[in-house]
Parts: sequence; structure tokens; C-alpha cells
Amino acid sequence: MIEVKDVNLTIKKHEILKGITCSFDYGTITGLVGNNGCGKTMLMKCICGFIRPSSGQVLFDGKRIGKDTDYLRHAGIIIETPRFIDYYSGMKNLKVLCGLSGKPDVAKLKETLSMCGLDPELRISVRKYSLGMRQRLALAQAIMEDQKVLILDEPFNGLDKHGIAEMRTLLLQLKEKGHLIILSSHNAEDVKLLCDHVIEMENGVILRAGK
Repeated sequence: MIEVKDVNLTIKKHEILKGITCSFDYGTITGLVGNNGCGKTMLMKCICGFIRPSSGQVLFDGKRIGKDTDYLRHAGIIIETPRFIDYYSGMKNLKVLCGLSGKPDVAKLKETLSMCGLDPELRISVRKYSLGMRQRLALAQAIMEDQKVLILDEPFNGLDKHGIAEMRTLLLQLKEKGHLIILSSHNAEDVKLLCDHVIEMENGVILRAGK
């Protein structure tokens, strides 16, 4: 479970987040909605531990991010534009990322790429990928180690209708397996079809939280 308790964030005297309190449970998908600049991405960064709140706290399974643990562990994350080693293939990129924490499970990586609609045998470099292919690869890296928490900032960017439908189905399957998923989307249909809970934000505050 993730708990956000009275989080405030001020950067260069500009109030980004103001008194944010909310929680996220396993086996659910929560949508963060609101106009650009409303604070969605900054809230995600605070939850991940990439930015420390000016005050308040974020707890993951009872441990305080930034105090008991440096960052959100066991999480798959897409925030802003995904970055990869452009001259490597998608498969090699995933191998490198997995290698940071242990020996890559090649069979699992191939399965993950296929789940995300990419050919694991494709040898072309990522620099030649379309925007949609890069987004599929980003989703693959977010789920490749069966991370129980997924933080996904606009995860369907660049995908066509078929790709969006595939990724929606995948996220619903992960939810049924007990994953905790937080996503932001400008597409009302994504929110309607996927989200158990919705948090609407504006100017750094929560306007509405519910189903």
C-alpha cells in the first residue's frame, strides 16, 4: 500500500503540491487526471522518491520514502520521455537494465516483449523504433521483473488504437494479479475503462477523489 500524507512541494518559491493526502491499494488502478501543470507528474516523482517533499510523507508498506528507504522499491516506472541506449536493440536494453540487479532471465524478457507487442528477435536498434514501439518497450521495462507497483505517466503516448487496446488489456490483467497501478492520462476513455479510483488535480491540490 502507498500512503501520501499531507505532502507539500515548493520549488523556487513556487508551490507545486499543496496538502496532498491519498492512498493506493494493491489490486487496483488509480487514475491521476488534470490539465498539464496540475501536479500529477510531480506527485508521481514524490511517490517514487525522485523528489523529496518540502513537508509531509510518503509511505510504502509502512516504510517512509526518503527515510526508511531511499526510493520506491519493487516498482516499474514510466515518467516523462522514456530513455534507452539508442544503438542497442530493445532486447539488449532490457538485458542491460536487468543486469543491474542480477542475471537477466532471457526467457522472461522475451515473454515480456511479446506481451507488449514487440518481436523479441528484432535486431534493429532502438533509434530506428517508432514512437509507438518505444512506448511498448517502456512498458516492457516497467513490468519485466514482475514489479508489484507500476507508476505510469501517460503510458499510451504514441500508441495507435490497436496498441492502446492491447495495453489496456495487459494492465487489467496485471491488476487482477494484485498489482498496484497508478497512471495518468488525458484520455477520458482510459480512465473510464481502467480505473477503480480517480484523483482529479488542479493547481497542485486534489479537487476530487472517488470512483
